Amino acid sequence: MGVSWEESVTYSINAIYLLFSAYLVFVMQIGFAMICAGSVRAKNAMNIMLTNVVDAVVGSISFYLFGFAFAYGTSNAFIGTHLFALAHIPNATYDYAFFLYQWAFAIAVTGITSGSIAERTQFSAYLVFSFFLSGFVYPVAVHWVWSSSGWLSPSSTHLLLGSGAIDFAGSGVVHLVGAVAGLWGSIIEGPRTGRFDASGRPMPLRGHSATLVVLGTFLLWFGWFGFNPGSFDKILVSYPGTSDQGNWTSVGRTAVTTILAGSTAGIVTLFGRRLLVGHWDAMDVCNGLLGGFVAITSGCSVVEPWAAIICGFVSAWVLIGLNIVALKLNYDDPLEAAQLHGGCGTWGLLFTGLFAKEEFVIQVYNSGEIGVSRPYGVLLGGGWGLFGAQVIEILTIFGWVSVTMGPIFYALHKLEILRIPVHEEVTGLDISCHGGYAYAPENYHPRLYGDYMPIQHTLS
Repeated sequence: MGVSWEESVTYSINAIYLLFSAYLVFVMQIGFAMICAGSVRAKNAMNIMLTNVVDAVVGSISFYLFGFAFAYGTSNAFIGTHLFALAHIPNATYDYAFFLYQWAFAIAVTGITSGSIAERTQFSAYLVFSFFLSGFVYPVAVHWVWSSSGWLSPSSTHLLLGSGAIDFAGSGVVHLVGAVAGLWGSIIEGPRTGRFDASGRPMPLRGHSATLVVLGTFLLWFGWFGFNPGSFDKILVSYPGTSDQGNWTSVGRTAVTTILAGSTAGIVTLFGRRLLVGHWDAMDVCNGLLGGFVAITSGCSVVEPWAAIICGFVSAWVLIGLNIVALKLNYDDPLEAAQLHGGCGTWGLLFTGLFAKEEFVIQVYNSGEIGVSRPYGVLLGGGWGLFGAQVIEILTIFGWVSVTMGPIFYALHKLEILRIPVHEEVTGLDISCHGGYAYAPENYHPRLYGDYMPIQHTLS
């Protein structure tokens, strides 16, 4: 029996909505690339841009072959075991538009990790960890939280603590996963040469282009409208008992909470860093803004706009504080990726457990069904079930990524294919690894690897 004309129109509009959201999320790759390039020194710009391309192309193949199946192939609560290479897609549950949207998320995760280990990593190492992270580590976390059969899923038939963990668009699944992987990579590699002096005091190694960072931030902001509101998957879902409310109203609210959290974090970072360092810093404000977006990503669909302002305010201080701690510990992350995505992502999960509104939780996860009761934010009187599930997600993701990506980075380190030699790092990865500079120099500099060889001989 075929579907009615009205059903066909609904399916078509929902598919268009999801495809457009996927395109927006993919635009974030351009934003990532620009921020990465602007945050490193000019001598490494070509290298970091190429790694962003590699993250996308390698992640595409690995997510197609294995990742989507591990994430959404239903069989058990831990990992999917079918739908490899999109076998039996489309089906009654998933279609190609859904795969495309999830693929855009998968390649974003590896970009986070790449930022943590920038300016000192061998190119071959990127190929290895990108394939493993997007094809296995990240998809398993997706299965736990976003698949209907996952043990942490708020859509499961057996809800953890009667609630399941609410991580609507991925403060934990996307951002914390990428951050923890980058944390271990950066720890095992060690800081960049010259980042700390002999007594452990930090030395400035500022990125070469605030212009690229600001433009990249705006592109990420634009893409986040696909990242958060797009995570509804379907826009034409009406809520029972109302004549004018459905997913379309929740989509609008989600976009509003996203901009309020990010904007608040940007303002607080602007003035907070002004008090600490004595000047207005564009790059700090951009990172603060992104930290607010990362934090609200978990609860963007289930909190009131006023709560989003609290989320952004706290996330700014989380990022500022973690950056101070990182310097104290001689931890070097050129893009502040572990602090931003890990610290703010963790706060975002906790924030959801504190401020989620029951009405919105039911709308998002039960399509507004009347007579349903679910745990919600502790501070709104919803009990500890949701908050407990959020804490469990944080601990589980940190443990999972640590026991998988930690050994990968350590093995690459022991095989001496993780970090580049010091003399190549000092000269710059563009000329030592990629045959030339990203920018045409005003004065003479070696343009080809053959021109670089005399410099290498002198350094040795």
